[in-house]
Amino acid sequence: MTVYSGTFDVRDEQLMRRAMSAALQARLVARPNPWVGAVVVARDGSTYEGCTSAPGGPHAEISALRRAGDSARGATLYSTLEPCSHTGRTGPCTQTIIDAGVARVVVGVVDPDAKVAGRGLDQLRNAGITVDVGACAPLVRTQLAAYLHHRTTGRPWVVLKMASTLDGRTAAADRSSRWITGDVARQRVHELRAESDAVLVGAGTVRADDPALTVRNPQGPSPRRIILGSAPNGAKVHPCTEWSGEIEPLLDSLGAQDVLQLLVEGGARVAADFHRRGLVNRYVFHLAPAVAGGDDAPGVFAGAAAANIADIWRGRVVSLQQLGDDIEVVVEPTTIAERQDNK
Repeated sequence: MTVYSGTFDVRDEQLMRRAMSAALQARLVARPNPWVGAVVVARDGSTYEGCTSAPGGPHAEISALRRAGDSARGATLYSTLEPCSHTGRTGPCTQTIIDAGVARVVVGVVDPDAKVAGRGLDQLRNAGITVDVGACAPLVRTQLAAYLHHRTTGRPWVVLKMASTLDGRTAAADRSSRWITGDVARQRVHELRAESDAVLVGAGTVRADDPALTVRNPQGPSPRRIILGSAPNGAKVHPCTEWSGEIEPLLDSLGAQDVLQLLVEGGARVAADFHRRGLVNRYVFHLAPAVAGGDDAPGVFAGAAAANIADIWRGRVVSLQQLGDDIEVVVEPTTIAERQDNK
């Protein structure tokens, strides 16, 4: 795979950020395709945006080029992801870019999909187009994290969401748990579900809370529902997929079925299983300004804790935001290189 790097000025970064903003419009409709944004900048400075349509519709680059029309000749095209170079449900974006007479293409990140993987960049360069790769790359990788992870590993990007009190308790001592967090935090959970292709809980959570696990507040698709174990007849979660067995084969199966993002909502034993196996890519903690005040209430994770301070899991904070009276803390595992740098 050949990758072409480039140097970028402030204008390049501004336009790539604009392409990222356009990509947000595709987040809930593009899957299992990547949610990509594109901006065409004509020679007279006029700009034209596009984003990926629902499967079968035009990709971001094509949408932007269609809006640009004849102004695309000699223009610069910004795309958050490498343009595709193969024929699927639509034709190759690279050929449309070449035919439009675009002079320069600026790409955020290379597409790791085996059907692309640098071939799009090569085709554009061979056609005499200047290709620069890496504009706002860390930001684009974050925006496309689920897609990039899926195409690299074959498994879904796993997001673990747990709500707790400030002292780490998910319910009272009598196991009653509704509601720890407020309306704004619960709205955020529906947004996370809409962004996910599947949502998973344990059978114990189904028996205790009888959740529907659907998207009700924001506009967006409800995820496929996965239950570890068996859901009782009449539970709101039906229809669902019931799974008995190891987690890793489940992730392999879901990945093969184009599940790009899996949202795990608990309970404590399920959360612990994913955590201890190193299968969580992103942790989303919703902390309520409440204190259970003792150790007889259930915690976020079931089972034994780290044996000593050296064994405690450590990650890095990705974001913090206030959700009404609650706080959302998003944490991701540190890489090996990051852990070595912190020593």
